[in-house]
Amino acid sequence: MGFFDLPFIAKIRRNHGLEHATIHILSEKHKRLSMVGRSDWGGFTLYGTIDTADVQSAVEEALHRMRRGESHLAVHPRCGTVLATTGFATGLAAFLAIGIDSRTCDRFRWATLPTALLAATGAAIVAQPLGLYFQEQYTTSGYPANLEIKRITLQPNTKMVIHRVETAQ
Repeated sequence: MGFFDLPFIAKIRRNHGLEHATIHILSEKHKRLSMVGRSDWGGFTLYGTIDTADVQSAVEEALHRMRRGESHLAVHPRCGTVLATTGFATGLAAFLAIGIDSRTCDRFRWATLPTALLAATGAAIVAQPLGLYFQEQYTTSGYPANLEIKRITLQPNTKMVIHRVETAQ
């Protein structure tokens, strides 16, 4: 059994996949949706202005569609995994470009800035599909197995709308 197959990690991955699938469904129905999600082993939390009935409907549809084989719904292009992959790749590329470019010995190496920017841009282009791959393989699961929806609650908060989706596995 690998690390990503450990029961508590598998729970997080399934919840993360259901979170993404739910956001995909909500985005289909609400074209200007602005929402953030965060998953854990007990479910996931959605931050964004949306009605509880819409969340309930989207979670149920997402789980149903994933069970029918639409595992691609578990991968989302605006996931933190893609952002983290992009940040890491661009930072590393710029760092390496500055370190490798030995044309100058200036204290701040201003002459290496174009090389660093080019390297970071190239890394950002590669990072998008790489981040999607990491999501699919490691941080989400498109296969809900025995995942069930326990309850969906609207969390009291004066500044934003927060829904908690609790799951059982």
